Amino acid sequence: MVKIIGVRFRNAGKVYYFDPKSFEIHSGEHVIVETARGVEYGTAIGGVREVEDDKVVQPLKAVIRMATEEDDAHALRNREKEREAMRICREKIQKHGLEMKLIDAEYTFDNNKVLFYFTADGRIDFRELVKDLAAVFRTRIELRQVGVRDETKLLGGIGICGRVLCCHSYLSDFAPVSIRMAKEQNLSLNPTKISGVCGRLMCCLKNEEETYEYLNSRLPGQGETVTTADGRTGVVQNINVLRQRVKVLFEEGEEKELEEFDVADLNFRPRRRKEKSGKGKDKDKDKDREKDKDNKDKDKDNKDKERRRSRSSDAQTQEEKELQELEALERKEGKPKSHKS
Repeated sequence: MVKIIGVRFRNAGKVYYFDPKSFEIHSGEHVIVETARGVEYGTAIGGVREVEDDKVVQPLKAVIRMATEEDDAHALRNREKEREAMRICREKIQKHGLEMKLIDAEYTFDNNKVLFYFTADGRIDFRELVKDLAAVFRTRIELRQVGVRDETKLLGGIGICGRVLCCHSYLSDFAPVSIRMAKEQNLSLNPTKISGVCGRLMCCLKNEEETYEYLNSRLPGQGETVTTADGRTGVVQNINVLRQRVKVLFEEGEEKELEEFDVADLNFRPRRRKEKSGKGKDKDKDKDREKDKDNKDKDKDNKDKERRRSRSSDAQTQEEKELQELEALERKEGKPKSHKS
């Protein structure tokens, strides 16, 4: 076991581990640590604790000292300087006529570097911009291109639920989200209803994925044939996942009857649920299997679409169009790029 302290440098940012040495550090206190970017001012998360050796990347850098009142005041001055840096950088971008959107500016604690975060549709030639900024700030300049998810995380906002965005308030990492999760939860596949402020699929689709997987594994599929306790056979017409209720259609000659049953009162072949292991290696294998299955599901969906196109002259249904828009939405996300001077 290794004794560590988790430190966060930005609101809802990633938590990094450091060696607390002999300091008594409590959650919420500020510390001065050395990072790859230099000396930084961060906030302790969770207090000192012990974790397993394989969860720590060695060598573990140590906490330099507890932050003093002077350090707190210096950090506040840096926040004020960042606002001024944003104003100057925007003027320079406008002067050079660059097609880029400035998102945020950040000073390192020792003022050894200024980082500017921006978004752009493609590659930007900002060599002249970097020269102008270096002449003004007289320090190292780094321009970092980020994606739309990162932009939303930095800027913040209110989601359709009426609460502060998850990524801006507590979510330190972006979990992979797929259309399959929306299907599993029986949500509308309309992109405007399941997309977040960033325009990508909502991160909260991941929150209830396991619950819906478990509940759906106990239910028959829509259109599946089931048998009641009294021996009648019918076809599933509708499913209420949360209530675990099933509406079954019975046909007797020309007469049709629709009844609702509790899932425990029906006989059918249950769906197989994915097994998940608690061990690290098994988790990675499960993730790989999930990705492979997602790819196979997408390939199957595409093949099904091709068959439907050949059978019908109506081209595509509204649901297929929405699926295509969602798939394009997922592929649109690009990797952030970093440029230094």
